[in-house]
Amino acid sequence: MSSQLTDTDLDSLINDGGLDLAEPLDGTLDAESATLAPHKDLSFFGKIPVHVTLEVASTEVPLKELMEIDTSSVIVLDKLAGEPLDVKVNGALFAKAEVVVMNGNYGLRIVELCSNGLDDLTA
Repeated sequence: MSSQLTDTDLDSLINDGGLDLAEPLDGTLDAESATLAPHKDLSFFGKIPVHVTLEVASTEVPLKELMEIDTSSVIVLDKLAGEPLDVKVNGALFAKAEVVVMNGNYGLRIVELCSNGLDDLTA
């Protein structure tokens, strides 16, 4: 059986535990705290599926021009041929890559990781 905590019980636990929720966290730890902190196993997160897309390029065109497109039309994009392409994970820029072919399948060779890497994915 599980019991639910009331707001009063929760406040008591926070106050008795010496937690000050009004105190801002600056993300710094002293050496003693850092050695006492247990290592967190993050392998669970490796099982979460994410959506990886390759963005070749983009452009902005007026709707009128888009409505006049037929099968022989060419839309000029904003990247030069040979420029690295954007790899996005769940819509956030993750890396720059070039397209390769391996055993008849397309693949991506990562040529540059973005400065924030996976940090942008948590937003």
